Amino acid sequence: MIIDCHGHYTTAPALHGLWRQSEIAAYESREPFPPYPSISDEEIVDSIEKNQLRLLRERGADMTIFSPRASVMEHHVGDESVSNAWSRACNDLIYRVVSLFPDSFIGVCQLPQSPGAPIEHSLAELERCVLEMGFVGLNLNPDPTGGWWDGPALTDPSWYPLYEKMVELDVPAMIHVSGSCNPNFHTTGAYYLNADTTAFVQLLQGDLFSDFPDLRLIIPHGGGAVPYHWGRFRGLADMLNKPPLEEHLMNNVFFDTCVYHQPGIDLLVDVVETKNILFGSEMLGAVRGIDPDTGFYFDDTKRYVDAAHLSEEARQAIYSENARTVFPRLDRVLSAQAKP
Repeated sequence: MIIDCHGHYTTAPALHGLWRQSEIAAYESREPFPPYPSISDEEIVDSIEKNQLRLLRERGADMTIFSPRASVMEHHVGDESVSNAWSRACNDLIYRVVSLFPDSFIGVCQLPQSPGAPIEHSLAELERCVLEMGFVGLNLNPDPTGGWWDGPALTDPSWYPLYEKMVELDVPAMIHVSGSCNPNFHTTGAYYLNADTTAFVQLLQGDLFSDFPDLRLIIPHGGGAVPYHWGRFRGLADMLNKPPLEEHLMNNVFFDTCVYHQPGIDLLVDVVETKNILFGSEMLGAVRGIDPDTGFYFDDTKRYVDAAHLSEEARQAIYSENARTVFPRLDRVLSAQAKP
């Protein structure tokens, strides 16, 4: 079985996006939010079958861990009420996708974060998604300001109520920023990769996993700059009197394979231990075009993993076993479905 740990609903029906625009307009004019539109099952099926499901089948994968579109989480827009309503609408739509395609998709939720708001205010939505809708994880935005980075680091105790709830629910988080409102940072070309690297360094500087030894965090996009500069981070750990990275972070931190060329995947699997790598593509996400050098889609990452110098045991761990370990609730679902 091949599990893609990183998928977003980037093809949601147009009415969903139009409601978001009207929600923001209502907030700005201090009017009540409009009712959410009626979106038929047929519209959802059409948006999935022609896009994510088609590519999942064409590329030879079996299941996607699916979440709302990251770039439009937009936690910096409006206030807590705006974020709460938008997150709930996005998560409900993911639940409908999973309900329509239970063999191919499983849900991960968007948190209703807002700059300066206590993270405790996000816990009710996390519990709703996990306990009532069967979601298996969450996306955690380390910078709800949208590129201004004026909030506390991920190791700050202000985040601890969320980590406590994650451990209680036994769910991991993917560390994923949203759209950038800082013109210095292109959203997918700079801000995403900057945030991945920044999150890793924040974790390196702190001692979060001493307090939460069972916490699991996924850093997407191949870990940003981390694998390429592994020696730098090993050296920083030594300079900061931290344990070696393998002890300090790598029992709790995982990277995906959303790296869009063969040399990048080769570097990732050579530098990072197999147990810390989960297959992911973020297909129909940041990079959707065809590589003129190969004739294949940039985000067809299975092709790169297939070609990497890996044992069959290592490849199977990356494709399936690691995801089932990092997402225990997913493993329980698949075990109940008797999938090998």
